[in-house]
Amino acid sequence: MNQPAQRLACYQDLFDLPEHIIGEIIHGQLITQPRPASKHARTSSILSGELTTAYDLGRNGPGGWWILFEPELHLAKHVLVPDLAGWRRERMPKFPDSAYFDSAPDWICEILSPGTARIDRAVKMPIYAEQAVSWLWLIDPSLHTLEVYQRQNQHWLLEHTWQNDDVINAPPFADISLQLADLWLPV
Repeated sequence: MNQPAQRLACYQDLFDLPEHIIGEIIHGQLITQPRPASKHARTSSILSGELTTAYDLGRNGPGGWWILFEPELHLAKHVLVPDLAGWRRERMPKFPDSAYFDSAPDWICEILSPGTARIDRAVKMPIYAEQAVSWLWLIDPSLHTLEVYQRQNQHWLLEHTWQNDDVINAPPFADISLQLADLWLPV
């Protein structure tokens, strides 16, 4: 039996979602998920605070970056919302006038959860490589791991994996040390 043709998602579909739903358009499909759970939110909040202080504000760190929580990226035909993203100010000296960014970040961080890990790894990672994002971090709050990937020849190369309570100096933010255990919910 023939399947009815699916219509491609459009930008208006994102505005039609309930406020508690995050939407992305990937390969023409509307992908939705609820707001992050507590482990995910904790990890994202702590990491954002550490990197924003040192790299965006330049306090006890080198500065020179814009670090943003859940920015809306319009990359080719995709509308993506990574958990965190960063642009070197030399590449993006000022913010765009629009509510979204159409230039690829230099760094993206995805916080993995059971509901997002497959899409983050199998669908979004190749798009980020295709769009020339230089660095990608994948953090799994349940497994207590941080994987750092560097883009080389349009593919991802695993640079390093940290776990549990390791002290990290992870590129591209190797100028400061982070205690990985600070990202996890206290036990």
